Parts: sequence; structure tokens; C-alpha cells
Amino acid sequence: MLTGITIVFLGGDARQVEVIDKCLELDATVRIVGFDRLDMPLPGVSNEALTPGLLAGADIIILPVIGCDDHGVVPAPFSAEELVIKPEGFEAVRKDTLVYTGIAKSFLRQMGDRGGFRIIELLERDDVAIYNSIPTAEGAVMMAIQNTDITIHGSTCIVLGIGRTGFTLAKTLQGLGATVKVGVRREDDMARAVQMGWKPFATRDLAANVGDVDLIFNTIPTMIITAQIISKLPRRAVIIDLASAPGGTDFRFAEKRGIKAILAPGLPGIVAPKTAGIIMANTICQSILDEFQIRGDEE
Repeated sequence: MLTGITIVFLGGDARQVEVIDKCLELDATVRIVGFDRLDMPLPGVSNEALTPGLLAGADIIILPVIGCDDHGVVPAPFSAEELVIKPEGFEAVRKDTLVYTGIAKSFLRQMGDRGGFRIIELLERDDVAIYNSIPTAEGAVMMAIQNTDITIHGSTCIVLGIGRTGFTLAKTLQGLGATVKVGVRREDDMARAVQMGWKPFATRDLAANVGDVDLIFNTIPTMIITAQIISKLPRRAVIIDLASAPGGTDFRFAEKRGIKAILAPGLPGIVAPKTAGIIMANTICQSILDEFQIRGDEE
């Protein structure tokens, strides 16, 4: 149970609502900021204004999956006002407070270093990333269906990168009857792709492998689908870039050439917010329980 632990939620989408519900279920004291336009009531929580005093009283602070930008702006789609954490707000955070987010960008990292509080990045955990790859893959397939006039079955697809997301996506496309080619960088990934029945190639040879492709799914967060690559694509091809913004595609050149290219980060929160939220909720609550158990043992 989380009895006696004060958790402050700063912004977030529908996924965050699932985390709030889980914390309430475990008897935490929950205070929220940035949910003033939420349609469904959240009984048992305290709606607050963002103040240094609020942050100073938090044992746990939970930010959205993408944290905050380099100006301290926190995504808060359920709020009528922009939610901004200023440096002086972070200065109020206690050193023993845990700050959870999906990904910590430079501003948040700097604030953590300056204030001495610990930041826990959930998407760095293999379990969370693997679970999240399932709604990501389903969302990518949904976008492919919506933006093409062919079936996935019988199509030729390229997946760039077979990390946690790429692996699940390639397996999903294969299950739907696509011919799956995968761009990889390491020899062990090449071997794994062969074992799975995919057609691997080195990412440096991407240009030689796009001439017959219907769909390209990118998971690599560096510029890889360049103008040179796009110039070799058939005009029917669709690019779905799943990497975090700004993605790994030259979107300007794709538009110029008439190739449909879509940047689609954060699909779990769009296509399956309840499932994605439950994943985050279970992970965060177990992490909090583990952290406070360790502190109790040390005392």
C-alpha cells in the first residue's frame, strides 16, 4: 500500500488517469495539476495550483510520458491553461523526492542535477518498453491501413530497427501476411532477423532495398530516410515514422516528391490509452513500493 505517501501529478493525457486511479486504489494521497477540463470526476483527489509549496510537499512527482520541454512546458491536454514548471519550482523539490517520467529531456535533467532529486525514466526500462511496443505496433498497422489502398497481406514492408518496438512490429506485419524486410546495424540483429523469417539488410544499404517497398516503418531516432532514399521510393510508398520527434525522415523532401510520410510518435497514448496507462500504473506503483521498502530497510 502507498498509505502516507503524497503523490503529485503534473499534467498528462488519458494514460495518467489510469495511474491516478491505481495510486488511489493503493491509498496514496493524490494531488493533481492540469486536469481542470477532465470530463470524468476523480473522487479522492485534490485539484491544486502549481506552486513551489505543492512540489515541496511531494514524496513523488509524476510527469507525463514525454516529461516537459526545454522551457518547462508540461503537456496538459485536460487543462485550459498552459502548464509550465519554472526553475524556481524545481528548486522546491526535496532531494528525497522521486520524479517519474517516460523520457527526461535536457531541461528536466538539468533541474534534477541542480536540485539533487532523482529522475526515473520509465521508457528506459525494458519491461515498459516491451509492453508499450504492443499498442505501438497495433497503432502503426492502423495508420498503414488508413493511409494505403492495399492490404497489409501481400505487401512489402520495411522496418528500420528491430529494437523493442521494431521487433514487435515486424512480427505483427509478418503475422498479417506481409513480406518483411528489416534494416539492422548489428550482426546479432541480422541473425535474429533470419531466425524470425524476415529479410535483413544493413541500414547502410537501405537505398538498394526500397525500390519495391509499399510501406516503411522507422523506429530509428536519427535521420535515416534521407532525400536520397526517398528519391528511390515508388510513389505509392508510405512512410510511417515512429521515432520520437523530429523523427528520422526528410519530411520536406517527401512532401515535395509526393510521398506520404507521417510522423507518429506516442502511439500507445493515442490508440490504446487505457492499456498504456495500466502498464505505466503498474510499473510506477511497484517502483514506488520497492523504493520505500529499500528506504525502510536502510533505516
